[in-house]
Amino acid sequence: MLGWIYKRLYRTFGKRHWWPAKSAVEVVAGAILTQNTAWSNVEKAIQSLEKKKLLTAERLYRLKTKNLAEAIRPSGFFNVKAKRIKNFLSYLFRRWGGNLETMFLQPTGPLRKELLAIDGLGEETVDSILLYAGGKPLFVVDAYTRRVLSRHGLLRGNERYEEIQDYFMDTLPRHAPLFNEYHALLVEVGKRYCRKSPLCTSCPLDPLPRTKRGCQDFIRAMEKKR
Repeated sequence: MLGWIYKRLYRTFGKRHWWPAKSAVEVVAGAILTQNTAWSNVEKAIQSLEKKKLLTAERLYRLKTKNLAEAIRPSGFFNVKAKRIKNFLSYLFRRWGGNLETMFLQPTGPLRKELLAIDGLGEETVDSILLYAGGKPLFVVDAYTRRVLSRHGLLRGNERYEEIQDYFMDTLPRHAPLFNEYHALLVEVGKRYCRKSPLCTSCPLDPLPRTKRGCQDFIRAMEKKR
């Protein structure tokens, strides 16, 4: 079923070219900045950093936290996110001399465990860094993934992050470009169709069965209002 979903979404949307970044440092910053905000706000914050020529590990590391917070203000929760970026950079320079390439050469499991120990970095953020910046074959699970799969009965909806991740990684070939594209496609169908108020009948996944907790209830409610 996961293979069918991927093919269906890929035929509909094509290659998503995700993550849109010019460097690994930009991906890391973006993964932290995207916490609890829309991507459009992240883009504004990234543009601010780029305009100030701050998108290198060294420059961000040397920058005062308050100045970093001001630079990323468009992302929202900018004081918290500035601290989280600085926490990551402190780890990067202490552990790997500030070299992202060296960090990403490390075995995935131990490296993931170390990154998860950094204050403010959760599973989705860490896996985004490892997949999109480091090319590690880890599937990123987000709210869109949960919503799309649970509405079609492939998830209950209350699974732990690692349970959903294992479902993808045990079913699909462990190939980073595949995980990259699949996650981006789920985000796309989630944004366009599988919204909180879903557009089920025009969705490319409409042939799939829907759970009573998902799209069918919404459609029935709309029909009653007519």
